[in-house]
Amino acid sequence: MNIHEKHIKRCIELAQNGLGTTYPNPLVGSVIVYEDRIIGEGWHKKAGEPHAEVNAVNSVKDKSLLKKATIYVSLEPCSHFGKTPPCCDLIIANGIPNVVVGTVDPNEKVAGRGILKLIEAGANVTVGVLENECNELNKRFFTFHQKKRPYIILKWAESQDGFLAPEKVTNQDRKPIWITNQYSRQLVHKWRTEEQAILVGTQTVIDDNPKLNARDWDGNNPTRIVIDQNNRIDANSFIFDDTVKTIVFSKTSKPSKENTQFEVIDFENNIISQILDVLYQNQIQSVIIEGGRQTLQSFIDENLWDEARVFIGKTSFEKGTKAPEISRKNNSITNILSDELIQIRNYD
Repeated sequence: MNIHEKHIKRCIELAQNGLGTTYPNPLVGSVIVYEDRIIGEGWHKKAGEPHAEVNAVNSVKDKSLLKKATIYVSLEPCSHFGKTPPCCDLIIANGIPNVVVGTVDPNEKVAGRGILKLIEAGANVTVGVLENECNELNKRFFTFHQKKRPYIILKWAESQDGFLAPEKVTNQDRKPIWITNQYSRQLVHKWRTEEQAILVGTQTVIDDNPKLNARDWDGNNPTRIVIDQNNRIDANSFIFDDTVKTIVFSKTSKPSKENTQFEVIDFENNIISQILDVLYQNQIQSVIIEGGRQTLQSFIDENLWDEARVFIGKTSFEKGTKAPEISRKNNSITNILSDELIQIRNYD
């Protein structure tokens, strides 16, 4: 690992601290180095607050060293005015002569303009250090801007014999039937704080009455997305409690509440594409699809997914609702006590 890679790696580590809190902005980390010694570092913490480069510059005690330093940043510095001033202007104003960038920003408002502005101002700019790792860091941001849709994560738990749920029993209570252990469930709640939205179908809400929030981990609750074609979900269900932003897709409109909006789509045409278009319009960069089987399988069949996270518990049901069918290549396996977690990436 050369010196540039060493410091960009540190930028990535810093940037990861902002996962779940920077939307709709990307994850960015920055390090300032003078004579191979880090004299400042920072990361972007929240949209509307200072960017990584600003935090890094502000952390430098002796500002006179900036004119002889190198600033490292995992993503191209911005060149436009948003909620904060352009980071390129800050770098130029402080006379930082060397700039090392992990990867180019795919946002059309930046997309190479920041790098060009720095070069035109006389900076020595290096681009593409640990580029793949920097792209992976912002897989949600890149997918949103390049594919015009959210980054899609499929998630489910299945029994040892491949079922999502046992055969239904008459008068069964509206509550989840747990397949995984408490540590796996806590991990799922952590994931919810990292993504912008969570989506389920009608039957999941009717059967389980889920809250779809992050009760077991400290962080932001995701926006709840619910498909309810014929408005069959009981009005007293948790998803209608208005405590978390909720978007409901149905065939006919209903009055929206302060935190709950209804979106009418055509269920005779491609439902998934319509849903993804609405999520894109709502600036939602990532979504976890949590069920049920029909909803999950629809995304798989349309090949509209980026990764799948499948828990396999020790329970066996013998019959019931079968788990979705998905190719399990490009996977990694982790054990969480008695549970097995299979994570699959879709590179097609």
